[in-house]
Parts: sequence; C-alpha cells; structure tokens
Amino acid sequence: MQTVLSATFDVLRTNGLTTIFGNPGSNELPFIGQLPPDFNYVLGLNEGVVVGIADGFAQASNAPALVNLHSAAGTGNAMGALTNAWYAHSPLVVTAGQQVRAHLGGEAMLSNVQATLLPQPLVKLALEPALPADVPRSMAQAVHTAMGPPRGPVYLSIPYDDWNQQLDADAPSIADRQVRHGGRLAAEDLDQIVARLRAATRPALVLGGDVDATEANELAVTLADRASVPTWIAPSPYRCPFPTRHPCFQGVLPTSMRGLADVLAGHDLILVIGAPVFRYHHYQPGPILPDGTSLIQLTSDPGEAARAWAGDAYVCDIPSALAGLIERIPETGAASVPRRTSGPRQDEDNWPVAPARVFDTLNSVVPDSTIYVTESTSTTDAFWDTIELADQGSYYFAAAGGLGFGMPGALGVKLASPDRKVVALIGDGAANFSIPALWTAARYGIDVTYLILQNDTYGALRPFAASMGITAVPGLDISGIDFCSIAAGYGVPAERAGSGRELAGVLKQAMDSPGPRVIVIPTSLD
Repeated sequence: MQTVLSATFDVLRTNGLTTIFGNPGSNELPFIGQLPPDFNYVLGLNEGVVVGIADGFAQASNAPALVNLHSAAGTGNAMGALTNAWYAHSPLVVTAGQQVRAHLGGEAMLSNVQATLLPQPLVKLALEPALPADVPRSMAQAVHTAMGPPRGPVYLSIPYDDWNQQLDADAPSIADRQVRHGGRLAAEDLDQIVARLRAATRPALVLGGDVDATEANELAVTLADRASVPTWIAPSPYRCPFPTRHPCFQGVLPTSMRGLADVLAGHDLILVIGAPVFRYHHYQPGPILPDGTSLIQLTSDPGEAARAWAGDAYVCDIPSALAGLIERIPETGAASVPRRTSGPRQDEDNWPVAPARVFDTLNSVVPDSTIYVTESTSTTDAFWDTIELADQGSYYFAAAGGLGFGMPGALGVKLASPDRKVVALIGDGAANFSIPALWTAARYGIDVTYLILQNDTYGALRPFAASMGITAVPGLDISGIDFCSIAAGYGVPAERAGSGRELAGVLKQAMDSPGPRVIVIPTSLD
C-alpha cells in the first residue's frame, strides 16, 4: 500500500518536479525529511529568495518549479516575490506546510488560517485538500493548473499529519495523467488577421515576454523577416522576445500612454503578440493609440484580453498562431526596416563609471550566449540602448517591478541553463532586498557573476520625483554599504572595479573562473 507521501512523490516525479526550492519549518519536516534519492533540495535563507530562485528556474526551463514554504509566515515573506512570478506567468507549484488537522479549529501556533485566501490574488488557484487521501490528486491538479494557459503560480496548503496516512489499496493512480491544451486559432481568424496586415500600409509588431517563454521566439523572428515590419518589445519586458541585433528591432516601448502613442505614431496597424495592451508605469496621460491606428492582440491570457485598453483580442496558443500567420504571409520582398540608432560607444574611462560604459564592456568581453538578469532600474534605458542580445532566453527582469528578484532569479536561471554564462546586473538599492541569495550561490557553487552597480541612491526614484514636481524626498541616500565585505561574509569572492578598463579585466577573469563572483562598480547616475 502507498502512503500519501509516496503517491505524491510519484506525481511530482512523473511531472519532472524533483528539485524543491525551500526554506524549512516544523510543518514541512515530514515532507522534506523523507525525500527519495532522486529528489534535490535547494535551500534559500528566506522565502523571498526561495521564490525568486524558483521563478528564474521556471522561466528559463519553460517548466514548472516546486516551492516549499513554511505555513502562513513563510507565505507572507514570499508574497513580494510571488507578485513577480504572477506577472511573469511563471508556473510555480507553491506548497506550504499546515498544522495537523486536529489543531486547526483552535488556531494552534503555526496554523495557516484561511490558507486558501492568504496568497490571493497572486495565484491561479489555492487549495487545501479536504482529507489526506486527496493530497496526491490535489498536487496533480496544482501542476496541471500551473502549466495551463495562461501559466502561473498555484498554492497548495497541506496538513503535515497527512503525509504518512495510508491510501486505500484500490485508490486510482493519477501520476501518469496528462493534460493537453489546445487553443489554436481558427483558420478564418488567421485569414482575417493576415488580410488586415496586408491591407495596412505601415504595420508594426509588438512582442511580449510570453513569446520568449515558448518556441514562439524563432517564429516571431521569422514573422518579422517575412513581413518586414519594425518590431518593438512591449513596455516593462520581463523577458526579451526578440534579438536586439536583428535589423527589425526598434527597442522597448515607453511605459506611459503619451510616450507609447508618440513612438507608434504613423503606424496604421499594431499587432501585439504575447503581451498585455498595455502595462503602463509612468503616468503621462495621452491617447491609447495614435489617430488612425488599429490594434490586434494575440494572448494566451483571457484576463489580459478582457482588460485591454484597445483593439481586437484573440485568446489562443501563441506558437501555433505565429506558425499559422507565417504560413499565410508570403515573402514580400519589401524594403528592409531602417535600423534604430543607438548612442556612441562609451570610450571614456571616467570615475564613477557611466552605465553605458559598463554595458559596452560587457558586449566586448562576455560570450554572445550570455544570459542577463537585470535589476538596476535606473540604468534600464542605457541597457537597451547598448547591450546586444543574440540568443533566445537571454534576458530576465522582475515582471511586476518588485525589487528582490534579480539576485535569486539569476541562480534559478543558471540552474536551468547550465551551459550558458549568467551575468546579473543589480542596483545597490535592489541588492539589499535579497542579498542572502549569495549564501545559496556559494553553498551550491552556482556560476553567476553579479555586477552591483553602486550609485549610493535609489536612482530610479529621482527622475520620478522630478516629473511629479517633488523636490525634497527623504530616504533616497543609501551610501556607505560595503558589498565586497558582505559578499565575503556569505562566502562569495568579491572585488571592486573602479573604471571601465579595470572592469574589462575583472570580467574576463570571472568568465574564465567557475563559481559565483561579485563585482562592485561605482556608477554615475547618467
């Protein structure tokens, strides 16, 4: 006879969930204390780090990731990181240990009161099985729900006395169940979209992170080539769905209504694929679309379709929709799209270092296949103006903008991409939100190079304050932090690069040496 625990391990094993990202508490010990030899446990020192690692792993592997949190307190600690996972459509299976069933009514210590409400609205589904025998089925439901379109986190609260309960001998096995998803666009829908593209005199393509999350990336490049249309990345990208070296690439759209409409002016049709319409940040009122412009949205998320600001939406499977469009669009032989112009190379070697000089040095030193995980919001414009991304899955960012993703997220990305170099670009403000990730990097020897861009301030807030007409903002000065000493305390080698020329040498050494490393770079605000 099987126990609830052994049957659940069968479900997890069948679905490839044999790595557990967690931080343990007493409620979780009966689960993690009996792991089979083919399961691995990756420890993070707090729950925000744990979810950040799992988020990066799920995005980079295009597969579900299993998280184990400690009851209500651990779930609360993880909520900021869960916000990013939700907006990144990351398929996380988040489990939390619950008190024993006999103690729940009296709210004994470490009870997760109303457990299914606690993580809302940042999960697709929250479950707490009504009886022990339903735990394996609930786990399978969590996995299939997380992976169903649109993908996203699912939460499962499990009383810790359930694990060693016996299952009935005639209980059905659900480990081998499969759930397949369709969602293909009908032929007449594809024909209609293509007809509108052909009728447009100056169409444009806008791609979102859900394109890079699937095999749709190469299809999107083919579509841009076939239709010869200028291609932008949607506002606030959390993944880069298009190579920045491609001649059609025009950059990242602004995050304000007015700015976005200004950039898209002159285009009569906008085709948005795998992105919301639109995710704004900076409040600058203006038209949603320029005059005379229509919009078509292809998305796997019915919520995104329903709440869009404008346009006609099709809820569908993104890769098959792209393939269908490509089949229907012949080679046009149209004039090539004018390449965007970027700023001049930063040849000066001043101190502190200009962010563009940092990125220019990266282009020259690191391999073309390098993956960037960024959380330096004040340098975002310089990054997109300078950095060169050639390969699919080369960029990850906090999807909700919540700080704390970058340092642990880079570890998850590297675990899912062992054959590629990973460079994490972290602002000194962001670094403090998840600095314990360095301990996990050192403990497991995860080969991530962290570049901490230190400008001694919350740099992204200064232009926001100026645009709001606010001149005196307290709490922006964060000077005096010795990141090299902090990294050494966690067991990660660290050094300071005070110039662009010095950075090049340190970077070359980091690329040639295995294991984690921290490089602190004093940077200017522009």
